[in-house]
Amino acid sequence: MSRLEILKKLREKNPTLNHQELENILDIFSESLEKALLDNKNIELRGFGKIFVKKIKAKYNARNPRTSQLIYVPEKNKVRFRASKKLKKLINK
Repeated sequence: MSRLEILKKLREKNPTLNHQELENILDIFSESLEKALLDNKNIELRGFGKIFVKKIKAKYNARNPRTSQLIYVPEKNKVRFRASKKLKKLINK
């Protein structure tokens, strides 16, 4: 689902708000998510799921498959999503 599709759905649910107000709401929501993830905070949306940052350890013995050369893969952070029971049940109907 794209940003425009989300804005159309929001406009259907809230016809009193104009396009600029809906864009501001979506921007504030996404900025809040970004800021929380940068601060290593978990984001829990009840009935939807949990978004969190997971630290991936460094790998010292990774290998380039093309050249078979050993390479070092540094430590990094990845964003992960864990679906709620309600969402899993809804998807697997």
